Amino acid sequence: MKRGYSAAAIRAAEAPLLDAGRGLALMRTAAAGLAAECRSILREARGGVSGARVVVLAGAGNNGGDALFAGADLRRRGAHVTVVDVLGRLHAEGRAALESAGGAIEELDAGSAQLAARADLVVDGILGTGASGALREPISSLIADWQSAVRAAGSARAHGGPVQRVVAVDVPTGVDATTGACGPVHVRADRTVTFGGHKAGLLLPGGADAAGEVVLVDIGLDLSGFVPAVEAPEPADLPDAWPHPERDMHKYTRGVLGLVAGSRRYPGAGLLTTAAAVSTGLGMVRLLAPDAVTGPVLERFPEVVADPGRVQAWALGSGAPDTLLMRRALIEAENRSLPVVIDAAGLGLLDRPLETTCVVTPHAGELVDLLGRFTTGVPTRAEVEADPVTHAVRAAGALEGVVVLKGSRTIIARPDGTVVAPPPGPASLATAGSGDVLTGVLGALLATSTGGPDERRPGADIALLAGLAVTVHGLAGRRSTHAGGLPSAVEDIVLGLPQRSAGSPVTAVDPAPGGRR
Repeated sequence: MKRGYSAAAIRAAEAPLLDAGRGLALMRTAAAGLAAECRSILREARGGVSGARVVVLAGAGNNGGDALFAGADLRRRGAHVTVVDVLGRLHAEGRAALESAGGAIEELDAGSAQLAARADLVVDGILGTGASGALREPISSLIADWQSAVRAAGSARAHGGPVQRVVAVDVPTGVDATTGACGPVHVRADRTVTFGGHKAGLLLPGGADAAGEVVLVDIGLDLSGFVPAVEAPEPADLPDAWPHPERDMHKYTRGVLGLVAGSRRYPGAGLLTTAAAVSTGLGMVRLLAPDAVTGPVLERFPEVVADPGRVQAWALGSGAPDTLLMRRALIEAENRSLPVVIDAAGLGLLDRPLETTCVVTPHAGELVDLLGRFTTGVPTRAEVEADPVTHAVRAAGALEGVVVLKGSRTIIARPDGTVVAPPPGPASLATAGSGDVLTGVLGALLATSTGGPDERRPGADIALLAGLAVTVHGLAGRRSTHAGGLPSAVEDIVLGLPQRSAGSPVTAVDPAPGGRR
């Protein structure tokens, strides 16, 4: 799992090393990693480094210094390297290294954009982690003109011409290293080589798109004392993190989910949510719904129990269920301190923060409605979609719960302002019933990760559990064209996860001290 830190945290972690006089050594280590990635991408694109046309867009700070040292490395290996001095204040040691290697340095002028457009590789070393806000001149025009020239040459490249590659140094210029916010003009990289620790903005909407593939180069920073602003679970985390059943478990200690889903009007939502929960492999599902829902469910899943009883978690709201049933579930969740997932129609019941662990799963329009009931200064749906992180965090603070803001990139926010950013799912998930499946998977994970009716296992990170659910949901979306096929895809994914051995570390969910998973 990638953990992303704010720009301030990265600078604070660098400070002791810089104070100890190790700044140039850090730069050389960073530049060596950057040069290695540049060589790799040139080999991928054109078969080798020698003879490649490389343009380095260098700013005035350490970011530019990293790029200059990397440019010197590429020049010594036979590349034709030209540096554009964007701000007229190149890093002194980096400049000396570049010139010693035989690289050329040009001042920024009207031809710089065309020069960059003709390169096989452009190294963006203009601005680093300290930059924020919209780009100013002359940087803005340089990037806009360069990108325009590349687009103009696109038809030739599409017919067998060389394809330009772009490598960003630490963060793409124009991307906020902490928030991922991108100005109207910013660099779009194929690969971003970042140093010391992942920057939060590279894992969030906007920045993640601009960064392309992100490669981390270790330069010896100690980030152990800093709380990550963003955690980004990946499919590779699932085997260690997924709550597999253990040999001494039974159906109650495995986890029982109480589910209020579906209605006479929307019986399919109840079936989808139940099917998704069952497919995760939990101990039991108790479904509270009308006969129009329970009938089809029991025909397909006779193991589902259609009677009330003790549960370890609740999930409610999918498919416009009966309001009274949802209210009863919420009362029990609060009285017994059970975690609860609230989706769709259930969101309308919230008028205060709940006295238990609460996970809400709105889309942008539903989040606007929630914010209207809990806060002032309500955003529009378009504003939420344009800046999902800010508004999800705001809602999590107001509800004192975890917000799973669904969209093309689902963002999970905690009340403390930190977020979980799972990988984006495929476009095939934008279909009716997809959200019902996610609710079932998430509810099942809460039930299996918080213990049996007589055994509480506190300490599970609910936001990371939601990240696991979204990750599996996204993988299932790649195996199905419609929501009805998602539950079986979820089951295939879960069955395909190798179970970790006893005592192995848990990547995404920490068990309670002394408890078992």
